[in-house]
Amino acid sequence: MRALLITLAMATFVTGCIGGESGEPPVVGIRNMYNQPRYDTQERQPFFADQRSMRPEVAGTVSREMEASIVVATGRNASDDDWIMQVHPQYIAQHGGREAMLSRGKDRYDIYCAPCHAVSGDGKGMVSRRAAALGASGLIAPSFHDDRLRHIPDGQLFATITNGVRNMPAYAHNLPVDDRWAIVEYVRALQLSQAPAAAPENTEQSQ
Repeated sequence: MRALLITLAMATFVTGCIGGESGEPPVVGIRNMYNQPRYDTQERQPFFADQRSMRPEVAGTVSREMEASIVVATGRNASDDDWIMQVHPQYIAQHGGREAMLSRGKDRYDIYCAPCHAVSGDGKGMVSRRAAALGASGLIAPSFHDDRLRHIPDGQLFATITNGVRNMPAYAHNLPVDDRWAIVEYVRALQLSQAPAAAPENTEQSQ
């Protein structure tokens, strides 16, 4: 009899251990917190009037991570009627000065931009060379040394990095605002370092 009781006790102990299988439902105090309804990305749902499960930002709110300055966040001037021509010197000073900003810009450029635009900015990066070899000319990145890109405003260059253009993706979610402006500064440095030499003046004396 004693042996039988010990055997039953051991069986109860073993089956009660963590990891033991049971056909009983789990003991949950608040069932609706255990089984919660959810919606998949882009799925329609009836709760809101627009039936969108992915909710837009509330108008007028500013997140902690959001850049408070519209000029810095967009590259547009305060009246939003044109691009800013240059990164403001005060903004550069606030971020450790031009040398620190260029160093950060080079670091980010080499990671995110060089694969297409090349380290020198001539548009002959690995991705562009591969596209050219495959005949996909639409995927070849432009050179930053083209006259057109030398003269676009800094704000427009920043907005292109932020929002993308044609085959170039947007980097707003990959790069914070400060890094995007740092890349703008570095691109300008690349352009200056490889600027074409000014044509020498004609010093020939008329006969």
